[in-house]
Amino acid sequence: MPEKREVPAGRLPAVSDEVREALDHGRPVVALESTIIAHGLPRPRNLAVAEELEQLVRAGGAVPATIAVLDGRPRIGLDKEQLARVAGEDGIRKLGHRDLAPAVAAGASGATTVSATAFLAARAGIRVFATGGLGGVHREWTHTQDESADLRLLARERIAVVCAGVKSVLDVPATLQRLETLGIGVLGFRTTQFPGFYLRSSGEPVDWTAGSAEEVAAVLRAQDVLGGPPSALVVANPVPEAEQLDPALHDRVLAGALEACAREGVSGQAVTPFLLDHLVRHTGGASLEANVAAVRGNVRLAAEVAVAYASAS
Repeated sequence: MPEKREVPAGRLPAVSDEVREALDHGRPVVALESTIIAHGLPRPRNLAVAEELEQLVRAGGAVPATIAVLDGRPRIGLDKEQLARVAGEDGIRKLGHRDLAPAVAAGASGATTVSATAFLAARAGIRVFATGGLGGVHREWTHTQDESADLRLLARERIAVVCAGVKSVLDVPATLQRLETLGIGVLGFRTTQFPGFYLRSSGEPVDWTAGSAEEVAAVLRAQDVLGGPPSALVVANPVPEAEQLDPALHDRVLAGALEACAREGVSGQAVTPFLLDHLVRHTGGASLEANVAAVRGNVRLAAEVAVAYASAS
């Protein structure tokens, strides 16, 4: 028989003392992804935003749990030095759920995407997760079969994801259909329209709406009571109107980005980064500011939801 190999204890997920104490005592915790820190924002602003987001969670009465993999060890809750490593160290990889095992085995360091963050947060017992926007079904899916790993992972994890919808460069109607097929609930927060990430509305309706954090928490508790196969709840929270990207500018630049993508033969996983980069450059950075504004709003709401959920659990 082949020799049995075990993962060294030093590679098992490490939950920070602050996060562990909060979870053990039923206090509210909000998971935060780290890809926006390592790959979504320029230095040194990325570290300032990461620290701001954690402070927003604390101001809302919850404990932040930023998640990343450092030296092959998944970490749920980062200290200041670890946060600075994710923001400033060269060679930090981008890790989806499927990349976690290779990263652990190789002793690698990486920032976690939505799928990896949701997976690790759920394993730790964290119920609420804040991010910017979800991945989804890509345009021309019928030809490329390109769909974000976020969707299938969220179909298997009991976690609430507070986000500003899905990235507007994706096929939003197809993504909503896929969410329905996978049994992932979608709850609009004070909106009857599914948000468009940079925009308050994608033009697509949502079936259910919550008017307060307490109403969102009630849905989470109903999930707990009903049981059944675990699945996520997407809490779709629009970017503030005053901070959204100008819709006309968005549509014009996105059309140009799609044309450039086709002209340059960009395909597969390279499409979304290409389109997002095009938006940043051709909106004079306005799309980046709308992204940060959306994340701030999602983090504030996630803290409120986590507090409401913990207070009634």
